[in-house]
Amino acid sequence: MLSDIKVVAFDADDTLWVNEPFFRSAEAKFFQILEAYIDKRDFTEELYANEVKNLGLFGYGAKGFMLSMIETALELTEYSIKGEDIQKIINMGKEILAYPINIYDGVEEVLKALENNYRVICITKGDLLDQESKVARSGLGDYFERVHVVNEKNPETYKRIIASYEIEPSEFLMVGNSLKSDILPVVELGAHAVHIPCDVQWVHETVAKDQYCDKSFINATSIREVLGHLSKK
Repeated sequence: MLSDIKVVAFDADDTLWVNEPFFRSAEAKFFQILEAYIDKRDFTEELYANEVKNLGLFGYGAKGFMLSMIETALELTEYSIKGEDIQKIINMGKEILAYPINIYDGVEEVLKALENNYRVICITKGDLLDQESKVARSGLGDYFERVHVVNEKNPETYKRIIASYEIEPSEFLMVGNSLKSDILPVVELGAHAVHIPCDVQWVHETVAKDQYCDKSFINATSIREVLGHLSKK
């Protein structure tokens, strides 16, 4: 029951603020660069293959994405890509690292309402420096007792975090946009989750319907709905 909740955790990217559209915009610009060397086509498959291959080395985030774009460009152009175009790719990575933080409507209202009644934390994947920078630039950092930046969001990670707060899984609620990273691993542990889909999502975070159709979690269209569920005590 949500009346037992003691710790409320929020995902960051695409739950608290806009993130993925910046990556997709950079991807479109990257493809335009490649079209100067290769007949126009969709390069998504090759880029995604390198992103997944490099996750174990670079992790999630803009830096790994930038390096994967460079590797893909070198491979597809057979190393004929000009240095100035490599620089353009690097600049796109820097732009993603410095993008303005556009907080979703209702986020601060919800965090304010929860901070005095629950232990509120943030759990986010990605590069430590990048994620800490985004939290700081968002102005939301003071609402969180702690920000956990993790390499992967799986049951083991959530189990460790939940244990660190000396609570049971039934006393933990995760709020996020990704079924793969924010919802299913939490539900597997017997904890609670609220799924708030975002308009643009990386293909790596998608899951087939048969993987979640029998799972128990709350679907929401707005972060404000979290308050309604937590008030049902």
